[in-house]
Amino acid sequence: MTSRPAHETRVEADPQLPTIRITREFAAPPAKVFRAWTDPDLVAQWLGPKSVTTKIDSWDMRTGGSYRYRAIREGQEVAAFYGSFHEVRPHERLVQTFTFEGVPDGVSLDTAAFEDLGDGRTRVTILSVVDSLAARDAILASGMGQGVTEGYERLDTLLTTLG
Repeated sequence: MTSRPAHETRVEADPQLPTIRITREFAAPPAKVFRAWTDPDLVAQWLGPKSVTTKIDSWDMRTGGSYRYRAIREGQEVAAFYGSFHEVRPHERLVQTFTFEGVPDGVSLDTAAFEDLGDGRTRVTILSVVDSLAARDAILASGMGQGVTEGYERLDTLLTTLG
């Protein structure tokens, strides 16, 4: 018998559009999930695959703010990311750009919706839009799905400890 995570992370790509849709449910209310998503000290605890440590270099979580963080594995930087926060609507919606420093022309526009499912549960749906199908396919081939899934599993654990 194989063990399945309590909540499945779905990563979907429309074959006709340069988009990626990520959907995941969390056993916590929207306010708590949003806090874990936007507080840099909490983000650093769950973001990315299990094999990396996230180091936040800058984090100005407000409409018009920006961010930069790095992924560290075995003491070495393996990736860095940056972007701008275009809309921060607490507990409901977050719109931001996202750029991998290794591919500076590959910006995506990511919209995260935090949906209250009742009973202390939240569904987060992220729609990422990039400039081409080739860019979308490169993101999917990068191992992004595994990193997102592992990060969300780490977030599940973190959410159980937040007051």
